[in-house]
Amino acid sequence: MPLSPSPNQAMVESVAGQNHTTVTEFILIGFTDNPKLGVILFLVFLSFYLITLLGNMGMVLLIRLDSRLNTPMYFFLSHLSLLDACYSSVIIPQILVTLVIGRMSVSYNSCATQFFFFTICATTECFLLAVMAYDRYVAISSPLLYSSAMTLGTRWGLVAGAYSGGLSGAILRTVCTFTLSFCGPNQINFFFCDLPPLLELSCSDSPTSQILILFYGSFVIFVNALVILVSYLFIIRAILHVKSVGGRAKTFSTCASHLTVVMLFFGTLTFMYMSSNSNKSLEEDKVVSVFYTVIIPMLNPLIYSLRNKEVKAAFRKVISKLQVSQKMWFWISVLQDKKWVRWFTLKGVFSAVVCSLGGKEDSKACRTPSSGSVKGLERN
Repeated sequence: MPLSPSPNQAMVESVAGQNHTTVTEFILIGFTDNPKLGVILFLVFLSFYLITLLGNMGMVLLIRLDSRLNTPMYFFLSHLSLLDACYSSVIIPQILVTLVIGRMSVSYNSCATQFFFFTICATTECFLLAVMAYDRYVAISSPLLYSSAMTLGTRWGLVAGAYSGGLSGAILRTVCTFTLSFCGPNQINFFFCDLPPLLELSCSDSPTSQILILFYGSFVIFVNALVILVSYLFIIRAILHVKSVGGRAKTFSTCASHLTVVMLFFGTLTFMYMSSNSNKSLEEDKVVSVFYTVIIPMLNPLIYSLRNKEVKAAFRKVISKLQVSQKMWFWISVLQDKKWVRWFTLKGVFSAVVCSLGGKEDSKACRTPSSGSVKGLERN
């Protein structure tokens, strides 16, 4: 005859059942529960987001509008700017909502969707930065063959490869992450659905999925960092063959912006996903995540434009065109206004009468061009 469970055993089983309840939604805690600090952070992140969108989409439009920027380097830069704008749009709106309401409830599917698009942007940017390093290598090592090597078809093929790598990586990591079992509590001490806090909530006993997730992330970072490193080694070798010091500095200056972006992006990714979790806290992870999801996408257009004479010249050209077009539209609106037409007509008639009575037909104010312009205004 089996023994009936004791009251203590029944209580333990009940608690265990509650702790292993399947999670159907997540609660994002965000940054702070202090309302005053939340308002300040909201304004800060909103300004960052607007600057990011304005800078990156402005860069895309500038490259499309100015024919002098229709080169392979700026072709890849336009895709980097587009990725940064999407990158921020996946994360920052949710940060703003979290800061307004304090804590935010996110459904399981919404969390998986955000994780998927965030991973696409991050992984694609890794591949694209490696492609841009290879582009700089070809431009500096073989300048005479650069145009024939980097044709439009080649550029689109490299960009398509970067996007394909990002898409396949996002599918793999999302499937492996969200096939894990998540048990209560369902609170994520973070501001979006990122990998480290999700793995902390997992109660699944399948180490294979977690190993695959971490291995693929490390593989992507390592392979692209290796491509960038090898490309820059060849670039340095080509620069050392330049005889003049000024020529070396000018050649390397074309790589300075890209190298700065690479160091910022890969440095934060390495700290976030490849360093030991025992030496970090979630608060440190929040700061690092803000840096590579908010700050770096905002800084990239500034890094590529501050010391770039071609971008500055294209920007001044667009501004001058806008000013000219504004003046043209002003005068067109003036001429289309009937009150102004009648005023100019009456003024012309009055001037003609004064000139005929005064016998000043030969003076500058009484010459025929003014009457011709009056007739033109009357016809309008």
